[in-house]
Amino acid sequence: MKRQTLSLWVLLALSSCTQSLDLNPLDQISSATFWKTKGDFDKALTANYASLQADPWAVELPVWNCLTDDGFAQHNSGSAKEITSGSISPSTGGYVSGVYSESYKAIARANIFLSQLAGYGNSDITETDRKRYEAEVRFLRAFYYFQLYHLYGDVPLVLEPLTLETQNQPKVPAADILKQILADLDYAIANLSTSPYPQNGGHAAVSSAQAFKARVLIFAAYGDTGTPDPTLLTQVRELSTQVKTLYTLSPKFEDLFRDAGQKNNPEIIFSINFLAPNNTRPWDMYYGDWLVASPLQNFVDAFECTDGLPYGVSPLTDKKEPFKNRDSRLAKTVFIDHPDFGGGRVHIPSNSRPTGYGVMKFLAPENIPYGFSTLSQQNAVVLRLAEVLLMYAEAQNELAGPDASVYEAINAVRQRSAMPALPTGLTKAQMRERIRHERRIELAFEGLRYYDLKRWHIAGQVLNNVKDSFVPYKFEDKFYKWPIPQAEIDKSGGVLKQNENY
Repeated sequence: MKRQTLSLWVLLALSSCTQSLDLNPLDQISSATFWKTKGDFDKALTANYASLQADPWAVELPVWNCLTDDGFAQHNSGSAKEITSGSISPSTGGYVSGVYSESYKAIARANIFLSQLAGYGNSDITETDRKRYEAEVRFLRAFYYFQLYHLYGDVPLVLEPLTLETQNQPKVPAADILKQILADLDYAIANLSTSPYPQNGGHAAVSSAQAFKARVLIFAAYGDTGTPDPTLLTQVRELSTQVKTLYTLSPKFEDLFRDAGQKNNPEIIFSINFLAPNNTRPWDMYYGDWLVASPLQNFVDAFECTDGLPYGVSPLTDKKEPFKNRDSRLAKTVFIDHPDFGGGRVHIPSNSRPTGYGVMKFLAPENIPYGFSTLSQQNAVVLRLAEVLLMYAEAQNELAGPDASVYEAINAVRQRSAMPALPTGLTKAQMRERIRHERRIELAFEGLRYYDLKRWHIAGQVLNNVKDSFVPYKFEDKFYKWPIPQAEIDKSGGVLKQNENY
């Protein structure tokens, strides 16, 4: 195409340099006047990071847990009701179409950037700059291809800017998509900044790429059967070991999800950044006022008592005060009826409470009262040390059983919340269940459980037994891969083929 226009929402300016990712929009800029200086590439790099701010990966991240046994989406964000009730089709919409389209928009943006970078010859971009630019954008491209790989399987692999003549691309095997994801991440690992992420001004670091590669591999390791591949798990163990030495757990669990606590937080390995007043998302309004996501009773009951025993089994169980004597993460993740931070910092939601519970995790007490004017600028945490520790524990347990290092990793996560260490003498199978439980509790409403249930191949077993939601759950084996959105099939002129059984 002779002319490529970067629209308002595609291109966001960088304030003065690339040390900090500020996000303020420009007017439309064409390729005739753009890509002329290093400053242009800095702005375009910020535009690539801005792709992450699409709702499925940012403010609606908690809604992904409403596709699972954790929550209910009363406003049907992402078409959660259709997905959980088994009404997934090529025309479902919501996340089924949104993830696909948003991913390819972001991939197109990345490919344009890389193409322009390859053809740029001015001396204001050094070879070091060039490698860093490419590494950051390939890291981002890997993020989107991972979503496509895990949710859809075989999809088109697009690595160059498309023209009118080449815009319709056929699917390639999922294995080829995975290969490209790993190639992009390997390049990122070789060329990104070696500084830990909190010191990197919002830009991806080597450890960000290592942690994300570990996630990609641990999800890929279970294949189509749920039986993990030891070769891939060995890589997960190695990557997790490298990353965990650079970070420490945040002393306060709640600091990870509040703007003030996120600044220089030693646990955060990568996040999607926002900046008020021009670049915010309605976290507080969504989850504190509208109750876009409502935790289910079975999820609340999954939090242990402070003695480490299950609620209802522990002698510390108090049915009259169900949050008493419980894992401290419960009250920091869930509120009963309305958020109450103490000291008069209370907000009464304007929407109904279908389950009686709301998501506390992402709410900021200083923003009360929550409403349309509330500016929520906290970042969406994508990768953090607790997940890396749990990935290490999972990989090592599957490879060697529950040795001392497995206990050390999972207990570190538990002890941050003053929970007792796991009992010694667990079998591999018992430890596997404890690790899976810990992921559900620690990473609650961070958008990972739906992916977890599918990679472990227990989605049908778990979801078809949910009895406390407001829609009947139905998960079929074909849902392990979502359909290609019908609109994409129609636009392709017969080039793009639908996934099997849709």
